[in-house]
Amino acid sequence: MNQYVMLIACLLISVCANAQAEQLPLMPYPQVVERQQGQLVLGDTLSFAVEGKKTAVTNKLIKELGKRIQQQTGKVVRLKKTITAKAQFIIRIDNAQPISNHIDDWNESYQLDISAAKIELTAKQWVGAQRGLETLLQLIGTEPQIRLPLVSINDHPRFKWRGLLLDTSRHFFSVATIKRQIDAMAAAKYNIFHWHLTDDQGWRLESKKYPKLHKLASDGEYYTRRQIRDVVAYARERGIQVLPEIDMPGHASAIAVAYPELMSAPGPYAMEYRWGVHKPTLNPANEDVYKFADAIIAEVAELFPFEYLHIGGDEVDPEHWNTNPEIQAFMLQQGLKDHHALHAHFNQRVQKILQKHRRKMIGWDEIQHKDLPKDIVIHSWRGPDGVSDAVSHGFQAILSTGYYLDQSQTSAYHYRNDPIPPKPVMIETLDANETGSAKETINSWRFEMPRKRGKPVTGTFTFIGDDKNIRQASIDFTGKSRREVLLTHYTQNNAAFSLDTWMGPVEFHVNFDSDKIHGNAIVGNTPYTISGEKIANNFSLQGSQKSAVNNAQKQLPKTEPVAHLSAQQESLILGGEAALWAEIVDEHSIDLRLWPRAFVVAERLWSARDLQDENSMYVRLNLVERWAEKSTGLLHRQQQLTALQKLAGENEITPVKTLAQMLEPAHYYHRQHEKSTYETYSKSDPLNRLVDALPAENVGIHQLNIVLDRWLENPRDNAEYRALRGQFERWADNRNRLQPLLELHPEWLSLANKSDLVARTGLALLDKRVKTTFLMQSERKKVMELIQQARMLDQELVIAAASSLEKILNSFTQP
Repeated sequence: MNQYVMLIACLLISVCANAQAEQLPLMPYPQVVERQQGQLVLGDTLSFAVEGKKTAVTNKLIKELGKRIQQQTGKVVRLKKTITAKAQFIIRIDNAQPISNHIDDWNESYQLDISAAKIELTAKQWVGAQRGLETLLQLIGTEPQIRLPLVSINDHPRFKWRGLLLDTSRHFFSVATIKRQIDAMAAAKYNIFHWHLTDDQGWRLESKKYPKLHKLASDGEYYTRRQIRDVVAYARERGIQVLPEIDMPGHASAIAVAYPELMSAPGPYAMEYRWGVHKPTLNPANEDVYKFADAIIAEVAELFPFEYLHIGGDEVDPEHWNTNPEIQAFMLQQGLKDHHALHAHFNQRVQKILQKHRRKMIGWDEIQHKDLPKDIVIHSWRGPDGVSDAVSHGFQAILSTGYYLDQSQTSAYHYRNDPIPPKPVMIETLDANETGSAKETINSWRFEMPRKRGKPVTGTFTFIGDDKNIRQASIDFTGKSRREVLLTHYTQNNAAFSLDTWMGPVEFHVNFDSDKIHGNAIVGNTPYTISGEKIANNFSLQGSQKSAVNNAQKQLPKTEPVAHLSAQQESLILGGEAALWAEIVDEHSIDLRLWPRAFVVAERLWSARDLQDENSMYVRLNLVERWAEKSTGLLHRQQQLTALQKLAGENEITPVKTLAQMLEPAHYYHRQHEKSTYETYSKSDPLNRLVDALPAENVGIHQLNIVLDRWLENPRDNAEYRALRGQFERWADNRNRLQPLLELHPEWLSLANKSDLVARTGLALLDKRVKTTFLMQSERKKVMELIQQARMLDQELVIAAASSLEKILNSFTQP
């Protein structure tokens, strides 16, 4: 490791020392942790006893412990069975059966006590003991000398449903790769593997009744029935149930290739390799479609014993329904007024088939309908509003918005997202003048943010306050509920505010020009241009407090209603799922995309809601990431190294690694939008570029910025200054070393030149900041232009180090 990188790492540890002092290197963090002074040192032999009924799974638990200790530490610990009175490790399990197929039966709680003499793991069920074993393995760590803290842990999950979706339709993943992810899922205490098996781009499971599905619509890449049983058993042994997803009636292009007679349009159909939402849909007016659904569900239920089956049900394009005369006649006959009613009719038929096969329905937001039974689960990709709407109507719900790990996002963003929706934003009080009348003003602006793919993002933002102070600021994205924003700057000429959205963190920087606005919105790490105008009916709030508040609610821009959830309604929220859609993920990058961020989502779903310290989270994540690599065999670091080495060819790899330290993949769906605009947006687009070799988040820049913030508070700290300057020097010195690689990859030239300029400008600003806090306006403008250039997409990348440059720049006072 470079000396400056090592120094920054040491400084970071000192920065977070206070936050970390009471926390152990665990993730997800337990509900209750009580520590004592001292350690328990494990030797070469660990005597153990199991209290309760002995089963095959308890024996596997012990074998797993020995294997994992060796993987983590390189040390072979002999496990010796004995009686309880002589045991150093005691396991007590009331029910040693494998995880039940019914979610209401699960009890994943455990008690882990480590004293100076022994380790005691107590659980009601075997699955709880397994969760406790993972906590113990994290405490064991990776050093050959095993020293355990003396601790008492009482733990249980906050949410019952903690899933991870893996899309194997867009890109196929081998069974070995899937099992590796399951091992890591168990380490992170996930309990549901959501297996997305069918979609437009491929049908991935063997079917006995409809064999043309896997023969004609998979390109030969599918899972045999034997392989599926193997994966289901493998997951169950690790306390994980497998939830299959069979998409219907939309996302059905693969079905159309095999059985076009089931579709709503005649075709012809060919294998679909483009990404996006496609038109082929099953025909709800055709009885053979329900025979098909019955046969497929019967096969799936035989292979997957879990009580739920996911039917997809999302993004149904109604064009083929609307243009099919037979379907239109069927709708008229059934009294179905539109395609939404037809979709609901289809889902009701499918739900009865599921019920026949003793399965409960789960599907995306679009399946929700008043005539479906309340035991179905609404899986929300539309966000907190979808969850709120579902539970307010009595349905159970889970959240995936904010947990899409195929999108490059920061761990902090995932960490801030919670399955419990935020409360509705209301105006409850208004400032009053001496007479008791309201004196505040509401001003609203309509905005539009064009995207390279899909409709523009539109909405309004509103400021409430008097001439001197904005007391409340909010935003209304079209089709979504009102959200409060963090207002960081406001004048008559411009404003800056931010919030977390379904797209990721968004920072708005707007300029007011008469009744027009212009500026940009930084979505994640990449800017979008915005424009708009002032809404004409802005007004002052006059009259009494009560009437003014009522008037304000009526006059604010229209927003989607969101319910005030009761405690009982919140209890219907089962949890959430991380999701890895596979348009830009393949066998060679899956670990790099999923891990370690999946640990962050796992903690949000398992741990206490008030666990919010992001700095502590990052420190623990760094430690757990390295532990998981050894303990479960994750390949995220190896996948990155292999990809970078391929790009370097026969050249030295260090220059490209150094360049990568300054870069970050574009967040949100920026990458997909770039491919959609400039390439084929399909499976033929290569995933072998520099952007594909990088992790989703540049944690190194995050760590650098923590040290930078601390140094800016005290620029006389020489150790921090040397570390920061040394890092910028290393980046600046890299340009010449990159030259052989630039000849091999001329497309990197722009990135290399901008990165070099960011590094050299950072050096100059650091040196100047030591001497003064003053910066000329002309100098400031030049640096701001560089930062803006560095944030523009280049090879689907941005120069993340520009954020460090901006921090230094903002520490100078303006003339």
